[in-house]
Amino acid sequence: MDYDKLLSKEAVKMKPSGIRKFFDIAQSVEGVISLGVGEPDFKTPWSVRQSAISALEKGRTTYTANAGLIELRREISAYLKRLIHMDYDPDSEIIVTVGGSEAIDLSIRAIVNPGDEVLIVEPCFVCYAPLVSLMGGKTVIIETKAEDEFRLTAQALKEKITDKTKLLIMPFPNNPTGAIMRREDLEPIAEVLRDTDIFVASDEIYAELTYSGKHCSIAELEGMRERTVVINGFSKTFAMTGWRLGFMAGPEEIMRHVYKLHQYQIMSSPSISQYAAVTALRSCFGDVAKMRDEYNMRRRFLVDSFNKLGLDCFTPLGAFYVFPCIKSTGLSSNEFCERLVQEKKVAVVPGDAFGRCGEGYIRVSYAYSINHLKEAVKRIGEFISDLKEAENEKQIAHN
Repeated sequence: MDYDKLLSKEAVKMKPSGIRKFFDIAQSVEGVISLGVGEPDFKTPWSVRQSAISALEKGRTTYTANAGLIELRREISAYLKRLIHMDYDPDSEIIVTVGGSEAIDLSIRAIVNPGDEVLIVEPCFVCYAPLVSLMGGKTVIIETKAEDEFRLTAQALKEKITDKTKLLIMPFPNNPTGAIMRREDLEPIAEVLRDTDIFVASDEIYAELTYSGKHCSIAELEGMRERTVVINGFSKTFAMTGWRLGFMAGPEEIMRHVYKLHQYQIMSSPSISQYAAVTALRSCFGDVAKMRDEYNMRRRFLVDSFNKLGLDCFTPLGAFYVFPCIKSTGLSSNEFCERLVQEKKVAVVPGDAFGRCGEGYIRVSYAYSINHLKEAVKRIGEFISDLKEAENEKQIAHN
């Protein structure tokens, strides 16, 4: 059989995830400290686990409604009212998905036709561009910069819009940089979009993990609800990564077509996870606050540590990542990460895994214990010292 002819051309062209590559490398090195995966080290709150156990004991293991348990959708609606001050009808404007990833996929599938241009703000989560390509869309990258605190600017947005632009993907709070967009940052973006037919997919999976003021969604701004789908989930907020549960909310005119795609693609999200999520939204924000405080302490420790090591580190205000610059070492992002894991047994992710403009940076997750972080920083410091010593010896030999 000729598999080259059999396989989808887009599937063949698709590159493996740069995050998973270094996760796999870390798994193969004994004694490695891995700071590469964005997964909370906290256990899912006990009351959430208890609800899942109770659901199992009661035999609640059947399919739910395609859009998700109505009880859960009502809780999500109330939550979004509190979080971003927006009303979404739980019957027609909210869908429970298999993680935030399915919600991202559905947003792109529902909007993009072959040839449409999709604006992607980079650095960003790795899945957006491949999903656009699978739909025959064209990705148009908007690069953000450290000097702008990795925020999207109205000028950068304007420069990339054409008559083929269909969708803007807004990934804030941002993975990998930790950047956030405040209301005053979002208003100029909304002003650019209001007189267009460009739709927005706002990935807000880290909305609860902000360390300077409250999260603001672009959907809150005047005229933006009708052109925005809000994507969120339970993985990061409630330490529920393995439960695979997310949700999306948007205007009914869009969501009724998203609903059809969800029916054929998934049927419904896991029932046990949904029962557990109801409890999470009703009673676990005290746990969330404690986790956020711990992340905040780790965040400050890492930013300070990397700056002391001579690796300029932007102060992130959201998510649980830092994005230090390693250009001073003379190594590429991939070289730095490969050598670090082999020589010092610390695994981080090269910045270019999140887009070309991420070259010269590394992503370090602080969703790990402070003891792990301290030991990792110690080893990274030794690695930097070794690099400097080798460079000095090279200079002496050259002279």
